[in-house]
Amino acid sequence: MTRLACLLFALALPAAAQERQIREALEPKLGGAKIEGVQPTPVPGVYEVRLQTPEGPRIVYSDEKGSHIFMGRLIDVRNDRDLTDERMQKLSAIDFGKLPLDLALKVQRGSGKRQIAMFTDPHCPYCRRLEQTLLQIDDITVYVFMYPVIRPDLADHSRAVWCAKDRVKAWLDLAALERPKVPEAASCPNPVDKVLQLGRAMRINATPTLFLANGERIGAGMEVGALRRKLDEVSRK
Repeated sequence: MTRLACLLFALALPAAAQERQIREALEPKLGGAKIEGVQPTPVPGVYEVRLQTPEGPRIVYSDEKGSHIFMGRLIDVRNDRDLTDERMQKLSAIDFGKLPLDLALKVQRGSGKRQIAMFTDPHCPYCRRLEQTLLQIDDITVYVFMYPVIRPDLADHSRAVWCAKDRVKAWLDLAALERPKVPEAASCPNPVDKVLQLGRAMRINATPTLFLANGERIGAGMEVGALRRKLDEVSRK
């Protein structure tokens, strides 16, 4: 074993012991939640504890002995960064290339070079606000996964969109107009039930849920300028 390998091994031993101590102290207190990982944060003596819950990944914080749990957000005040949010974005990221885009409605404007996938319910107020924001962004492709979980009693509206002659117009009339225009009732093979199954499998518990082309999950509350900059950043990479 080389000197460098010996040094790395020696450094890893205390870290492994620290993780084991925190796991042993906390796991019996977590009601069955599984600890997937423990690692130090930039704050001395504070450790990130990653949990896997039925609702998806979650982060809590612990002292070095596992005797106290801190719940909330870790903010880097000097650099104005929400470290908890940044970690959650990475933990909840997906492989965009594996999304079944054949189940999505494709809305393209301009070149369509900037891509985003969206799980959305046309009767969700936040979703409608997001649709109006996206209308202000050019050169974008939006893959719309119709996910009627807010008003499941109105899921037939989404099915009718898929069966419409012009799906994109029918969708925007329903989801983006100030006064929604419900498409004429129609029946045809449609992906809505498959999208509902997909969303549940991906633990999508709220609408809208957005995924950038790099797989990152982002919040829906971004103003149009911030969203455009984020899309540009991912597109360049």
